[in-house]
Amino acid sequence: MTTPLIPEIFVVDPLNRDLEQFLSACGMRTARASAADLADLAQPTAQCPDVVVIDTRGTRAIPPAMAGVKRQHPAIGFLVVASDSDPAVLLEAMRAGATEFVQEPVTAAALEQAISRLVAHRASPTTTGQVFAFVGAKGGVGTTTMAVNVATVLAKLSKSPTLLADLHVAYGDAAVFLGAEPRFSLLDALENMHRLDAEFLKSLVVKTASGLELLASADRPASAPIDTRRTSEIVQLASSQYAYTVLDVPRSDPAVLDNLDRLDHIVVVVNQELATVRNAGRMTAALRSRYPDAKVMTVINRIDARAEIGQREVQKAMATTSTHEVPNDYRRALTAMHAGRPLALDNHNQLSASMTALARELAGLERVKTEKSSGGLKALLTGRR
Repeated sequence: MTTPLIPEIFVVDPLNRDLEQFLSACGMRTARASAADLADLAQPTAQCPDVVVIDTRGTRAIPPAMAGVKRQHPAIGFLVVASDSDPAVLLEAMRAGATEFVQEPVTAAALEQAISRLVAHRASPTTTGQVFAFVGAKGGVGTTTMAVNVATVLAKLSKSPTLLADLHVAYGDAAVFLGAEPRFSLLDALENMHRLDAEFLKSLVVKTASGLELLASADRPASAPIDTRRTSEIVQLASSQYAYTVLDVPRSDPAVLDNLDRLDHIVVVVNQELATVRNAGRMTAALRSRYPDAKVMTVINRIDARAEIGQREVQKAMATTSTHEVPNDYRRALTAMHAGRPLALDNHNQLSASMTALARELAGLERVKTEKSSGGLKALLTGRR
């Protein structure tokens, strides 16, 4: 029989020794630490405990190093002990990465329950689903259209649920494209990170008519400053619950894309404008450096065979041979958006076939086979020229 692991607990800036005594009585290994010791944990090679308990009863403040430790070692669980429910302290703690809170009167049972939840979360299965991020080289290139339709195709092809997450904190358009009227949003998740678990996430998403599940953008701005870098925690949780998670990433907040922990594919959407292509070249270089394990590919949207900038020029600018072309059928795409019905649900048109081919390529699914020549139907299904 396997001996259960005893969690190791760091207690930072304790007001007195009661926390250590409570934890030791529960059979946990504890060590007293200072704010300076906590800062040392931010080093990549630091030997980290299972849980860090922050005692704010004496200072009523969160150590500045806490957020850096959480970013460097996201598996560490943080528990904050407070003398009362001071909203300012709780908000600061949540932004820094705390997910458990205990208020006075502190008891051994309350500490043990909170730490048990943190340890269970740390031991839970790691990410299994694939994550695809769509980002535009500039505004107006059709990024949301691509994300919505690829996600719709994956929901059709997969036996497991598929999630589209609109990472625009407010005023994103994915819900419009899907004809959905969600009650909750990404902003609700970011404002309640202390409640974030699979059940809470499920309560925020809406299942659309196409079968795709949506974590929508809010129709209101945030009432207080929020840390959009914590979007990565939401995406990580989503990828443990969904076979495919598709992200519609805003260009207006670089912190969102720069702080996603793990991505399988990053799709940069471009058109055949010189400024867009140049910007895409710089963007893809930065993304490959930031996410070396992700495959970065390019989608040329609304392809125009007569344009001066063609596929070859785009590939050269972005140092890649992995490009996908989507035909120009703006009127059909606009009609689909107004109807709130993804165009990928329609058959027998080039736009739908191209979206289906892209989704299959990203997910590594077998392509539809045909006996036709390399032109005609085969070219239509692959989306390549």
